[in-house]
Amino acid sequence: MAHPLVDRIALCDREADRISAIAGREKWRSYGKFNPRDGYSDLTSICASDLDALVIITQPWLHAPQCIQAMESGKHVYSAVPVIMVPSGDEILEWCDRLVATCLRTGMKYMLGETSYYRPQTMYCRRRAAKGEFGDFVYAEGEYFHDVDSPSANLRDVTRLREASKAGREWVALKKTYLARGLKSGPMFYPTHSTSGPISVMRAHAERVCAWGFKNRTRDAYFSDSAFSNETALFQMSNGSTMRICESREIGHDNREAFRVYGTKGSFEHDQWVTTGGREPLSTEDMRESLPPEVEKAYRSVSKKSNYYGGHGGSHAFLAHEFVEAVASDLMPAINAWEAVRYMAAGVVAHHSALRDGEVLNVPDWGDAPGGE
Repeated sequence: MAHPLVDRIALCDREADRISAIAGREKWRSYGKFNPRDGYSDLTSICASDLDALVIITQPWLHAPQCIQAMESGKHVYSAVPVIMVPSGDEILEWCDRLVATCLRTGMKYMLGETSYYRPQTMYCRRRAAKGEFGDFVYAEGEYFHDVDSPSANLRDVTRLREASKAGREWVALKKTYLARGLKSGPMFYPTHSTSGPISVMRAHAERVCAWGFKNRTRDAYFSDSAFSNETALFQMSNGSTMRICESREIGHDNREAFRVYGTKGSFEHDQWVTTGGREPLSTEDMRESLPPEVEKAYRSVSKKSNYYGGHGGSHAFLAHEFVEAVASDLMPAINAWEAVRYMAAGVVAHHSALRDGEVLNVPDWGDAPGGE
């Protein structure tokens, strides 16, 4: 709403009280970019509007079909992560295929709001990689440690809130049909926080994977619809390197979204640039890129915090700018559909491998975005 290229904001929710609660905030009134007539009660209605783009921040099992509906109506879309999350890996891959096909058919832009892509560490490594300073990539690793009872984001509360709505109640009923078919989810179905860093830095995709899972041993009801509470995978990448990814939801840790990348000339780990000559400690400002001056000024003017970049490592400001600029300037978003499905497919096939006790499986790929971006 603060971005200078945005002059109109709309809201859509099946439950009207949620729209009024947000629209009634003083900040929303002060911007003057929201008109009450731009409050919509269903996706079909807002798709019929003359808006340029929709931001899909709904429950994860709704993401892909809602994004496709939006693009088919002539709207560009930004989606919360992941691409979609349902207990069937085959179904997830089918949605990935449909998403790419819809982008090609409609010409609309899709962007995944993957926060790790715009963490300062990832931006820094992509700059080094573009200059060839890693040399040949040898090995990379990433992990998303998020214990179910994390004080900062308790996953039991997240599930409860997701299901405390009309859509949530529908999902509870639908989920039972997956369980009746013997289909169970796992943390690798939410892989983008860990896969996006190494994949975007190396500009390589996963070709083959073997993975293993850790099953909950305490009969915790939270994990009753998951095959594993933790999963670890080893990938062979298209550039000849290997990549290790961990997705853990039952782990004694205070949360971590991080990655490390190693090359023949240089490496990055623990906020340090490393070569055979030594280590260079890096500050956040050393690693972070700059926003356009007019965008930075606009963000600063509306933030009461010194860190106007937002959460998840300060990625929020960059994600919003990336999408708005892509739509306004007719550019391909950096985290486009072809990039997003690479993050997603790696996790999905890793889960399939874990279900087969580490069997080596091929990971599908949809190629690069048109234009090679």
